[in-house]
Amino acid sequence: RPALAPMPLIGLNVASWLLVQGAGSTLPLMKSVCDLGLIPGELTQSVPPGTRFPMGEGLACLTGPGRQTSHVFTSMFLHGSWMHMLGNMWFLWIFGNNIEDSMGRARYAVFYLACGITAAMTQVFLNADSPIPMVGASGAISGVMGAYLILYPRVRVYCIVPIGIFPISIALPAWTMLIYWAGLQMVSGLIGMMGAQD
Repeated sequence: RPALAPMPLIGLNVASWLLVQGAGSTLPLMKSVCDLGLIPGELTQSVPPGTRFPMGEGLACLTGPGRQTSHVFTSMFLHGSWMHMLGNMWFLWIFGNNIEDSMGRARYAVFYLACGITAAMTQVFLNADSPIPMVGASGAISGVMGAYLILYPRVRVYCIVPIGIFPISIALPAWTMLIYWAGLQMVSGLIGMMGAQD
C-alpha cells in the first residue's frame, strides 16, 4: 500500500498549525498554545485562576477556572514552531505507515491517541503545579516509534547523509532514528523556551 496511511493524522496536525495557529504568526500561535494547550496546574487545579506565564514581549498566558480536560486532547494537535511541527510530521510519515498496516486504521488511531494522552498525563504527574502550557504530538509519535521498534527490531532505515558535497545513502538501525528524533525534540523544546523568555 502507498505510504499515505498516516495522512489523516498528519492532515489534522497540519490543518491545526495553519488554521488555528496561524502558521506560526505570533498572536495566533500564542493564543492557541494558551487557550488550547495543556496546563498541568490548571488540570490539577494546583495553581489559582489568573496565574501568569510570560510568552513573549508584552504577552502572557493566564490560567483559567476549571480543569480544561479537553486540552489533554487538543494539545496533541498543536505545535510550538515550524521545526516542531515538521519534525514530528516527518517521523509520523516515516514510521506511522507500517504501524497502521500492522494494526489497521481504527486500532492505529486509538493507539496513537492513547499514547498521546498517556504521555501528557505522565508529564502532568511529573509537573503537577506547572503553569506552562504543553503542546505537541511528540508523546503520540514516541508511542508509534516504540511500537515500530518492537514490531520491526531488525529493520534498517536508509538515510541520505551529506559527506562533503556528495550525499551518500547509509542503512542505520531503526533505534538510531529514535535517538535522532529525541534530539530534535530537545532542540525544539529549547528553542521554544528561549522564544518564550524573549
